[in-house]
Amino acid sequence: MPRAGLDRATVIAAASELADEVGFAGLTMGLLAERVGVRAPSLYKHVDSLDALQRGVGLQAIRDIGAVLTRAAVGRSGPDAVRAIAETYRKWALDHPGRYAASVRAPHPADEEYQAVAHESVQILFDAVAGFGLTDERAIDAVRALRTVIHGFVGLESDDAFQMERDPTDSYRFVVDTLINGMRAEAAIGGPGTGPLHAGEGS
Repeated sequence: MPRAGLDRATVIAAASELADEVGFAGLTMGLLAERVGVRAPSLYKHVDSLDALQRGVGLQAIRDIGAVLTRAAVGRSGPDAVRAIAETYRKWALDHPGRYAASVRAPHPADEEYQAVAHESVQILFDAVAGFGLTDERAIDAVRALRTVIHGFVGLESDDAFQMERDPTDSYRFVVDTLINGMRAEAAIGGPGTGPLHAGEGS
């Protein structure tokens, strides 16, 4: 019998915490069973496989990221929204390395639930860059650039790749501000935009 009170949500939550401790790649059913106090076979009453467990961790991570980014962007637009999102995303990713790794794992193309949640998360970025008045095409470019900056920087920082005597926070803010300045310049020469895009239209 499974441990009293153990359900799928509890299993995913425990797996998420464990992933932050041992790394997403180090997450196993055996380690998780020890964490929640059951034998490994009991976990399969709640998740079908390790792949299903990893999917659950990734899905919840994307939901969590979306929630914190939404709170960060409330009442802000344009440069202020982009800065708030970039700072919040970096902090969340560094505080939750295992969950962050799970969130950037490519979903199966046929996984409609995962795709929908991912699109909701990306939509937050589209809403932020909408404040610059970019054309539709440039808004897509801007969101792609912002995602590249965030994921690229956080990935390198997580791997301790920055060894020079310069605070990574200062470098990160410089990169984000450079991107913001580029969006401002593009908006000045690109003509009026046509309103916020939706993530499903391309990102």
